[in-house]
Amino acid sequence: MNYATQHHIGNNPYTRTAKATEVAPTVGRVRTMDAKTKRRRPSTERQTEIRTDSNATNGFLKCMFLPKLKKAQSVQACQKTERDFYQSLSKLAKHYNIEPAQTKQFAYPYNMALAMADVEEKLKNTVLDWEEIRLVQDSQKTYFVSEERYNTGATLFYIPVSPLYRLLQSKERKTNAHLLLSVCTYLYHIADIPYYRQEASYLYWMYEMMNDWVEQDDYTEETEVYLSEIKEAEFIGDYIEQRIYNRINLTVFEQRIERFKVRNDFDRECLTVAKEAFALYQTYPNENVFRNAKPKGEASEEDMDNIIGMQKYISFYADHKGWLNETLIESVNTDIQEYGQMEEPIIMKQFDGRDITTNNLCFENRLFQLLYNLSDILHQC
Repeated sequence: MNYATQHHIGNNPYTRTAKATEVAPTVGRVRTMDAKTKRRRPSTERQTEIRTDSNATNGFLKCMFLPKLKKAQSVQACQKTERDFYQSLSKLAKHYNIEPAQTKQFAYPYNMALAMADVEEKLKNTVLDWEEIRLVQDSQKTYFVSEERYNTGATLFYIPVSPLYRLLQSKERKTNAHLLLSVCTYLYHIADIPYYRQEASYLYWMYEMMNDWVEQDDYTEETEVYLSEIKEAEFIGDYIEQRIYNRINLTVFEQRIERFKVRNDFDRECLTVAKEAFALYQTYPNENVFRNAKPKGEASEEDMDNIIGMQKYISFYADHKGWLNETLIESVNTDIQEYGQMEEPIIMKQFDGRDITTNNLCFENRLFQLLYNLSDILHQC
């Protein structure tokens, strides 16, 4: 993809640094994308309650208005649909360990509508990351499909490596740096977080694009400063990648945790992050961040080019401050606004008689929290 052409922003683009009102504020010091890509949150405001006439003796009239459902064309078809529905519902309830309401005594198809409303409410209240259930009817049977999704909150999970480099240069904080090196080695090798100095990564080409902007524009007094930041990002990026590429950091991970001495709050934060990363490494030794990546909503083959892949908003990058950082975040936000859908960790489960996957999003919940916490620590350096 020709990013230089797609994201050209004028003859002097690198002077258009991101302002506080133009780029969304950080959340836990992890960047959030612009509002266009954010998921709408449901309003907390309640609907106005409808009261009965003041003369009514019951005070409130509690009613449920059921939707009009399209009836099957024959009695036999109705009976089969109803039978399939309750068989699938039984499998879903057993899988999620919930107790569905007794609705079979009601007339078809309203018994199904009541059961759907009941199970949706129970799943919402009991299942972590539950998103929705759908009732699917194909040529053979009727069954439930459940979707579990980790909501990334339209956040840029970018982990800066320059703070780690600065920690390594500090004698007082070298043990902190070694502890975080082990964390980053886990994220690099096992969790498979993209690294911005690898040509296959999204951010590699974003940095290349910014370098082209500077080199091709007229020389100004800021040009040397911009080029210096870019060269520093390349040097530090290559240096840190060499350090975290060494798997010895995983071999001595537990040792470093056991020997680490806590002297202050910063030390305590580093140790907490290291322990959580090591626990993830032990519990999920072969799982990576992309294992359940799927686009939100239905997507045809033609739509695939219009999807924000997870590799676009999860990555190691150079630094969290300076002109280069501000320009990068602005450019990423501009690029992402061109897409209609985004990938997130999603698990689909079909309750149609086949084996049901026991996979869940516990790993993703812990991993993304780790990325938040690690980013928060590195932003202090």
